[in-house]
Amino acid sequence: MRIALDVMGGDHGPDVTIDGAYHFLKEQKSADTVVLIGDRYKIDEKLKHIPEIFHQNFEIIHTSENIGMNESPIEAVKLKKNSSMVVGLQLHKEGKADAFVSAGNTGAQLAASLLSLGRIKGVKRPGIGTFLPSEKGWVFLIDAGANVDSKPVHLLQFAVMANIFVADLFENNNIKIGLLNIGEEEKKGNELTTATYQLLKKHLPNFYGNIEGGDILKGKTEIIICDGFAGNILLKMAESIMGVLVKSIKKNIGNNLFTNLGALLVKPAFSELKRGYDYQEHGGVPLLGVNGISIICHGKSSSKAIKNALLVAKNMDSKKVNHHISDRLNEEIIDA
Repeated sequence: MRIALDVMGGDHGPDVTIDGAYHFLKEQKSADTVVLIGDRYKIDEKLKHIPEIFHQNFEIIHTSENIGMNESPIEAVKLKKNSSMVVGLQLHKEGKADAFVSAGNTGAQLAASLLSLGRIKGVKRPGIGTFLPSEKGWVFLIDAGANVDSKPVHLLQFAVMANIFVADLFENNNIKIGLLNIGEEEKKGNELTTATYQLLKKHLPNFYGNIEGGDILKGKTEIIICDGFAGNILLKMAESIMGVLVKSIKKNIGNNLFTNLGALLVKPAFSELKRGYDYQEHGGVPLLGVNGISIICHGKSSSKAIKNALLVAKNMDSKKVNHHISDRLNEEIIDA
């Protein structure tokens, strides 16, 4: 498999992205190729610190531009044709790469993916999913911000695509889908959620019903559906939780001997809690619905996150997730 990697994307650039690619190749022990796209000089400098045996698994494509995190997505994609992100997605479109991974500007990646790859036949709007921790391990939330205004049919398609993605990657067919709402009752919510409830109920036999905000972390369902406006607010709140917990714990652990001894005793449990809230564990999430594999990583991604994002791309390709989405959306009319 050939995976195009935006080397320049993210807050840490080549030092992190190339290191992540190296660890991916090292752990997978496969003949996969990672196409490094970005400034050749910076790439060559970083590769000097990578064992030469892995150099045969890298291919370099030089680009002279990079899309910054704060740039206007549409303008940047149109004006910076030689950016690592645009070039990488074009390679994927032309079949010269089987997937694309970036920790760069999310809005630009969304725009460039739509322009380069288009949508899977039958998909009205792509959606971005994300993993959140729960008492049972994790929950997959979609949409996390790709669409701030959605219709019921969009949320239905998000549910269908997320169901296939999670089932294929985790080989789990016992998945429940919940709809984020302000109450459990069927008639609760606004026009969007009440209409979406009926569509999910009609088309998805594994639809659990409404899920309230307080139930998300309990893991009542493996998938939670919402529009991108609510999903993005929820995601950013969730990302801040760990930081608040760490600061609070540090603040309350002083110089008292017994307090510090207690802290040592709970350290393993705290480490497990931290791991559950760590976005690096899943690395990246796909833009579900585009006619290709476009993996979006957190801007602050570490090499561990990049490694895991490349693994998500590899698994999506091997499990034929997009083929299954296309088949599902076209086997019956899913519309409204």
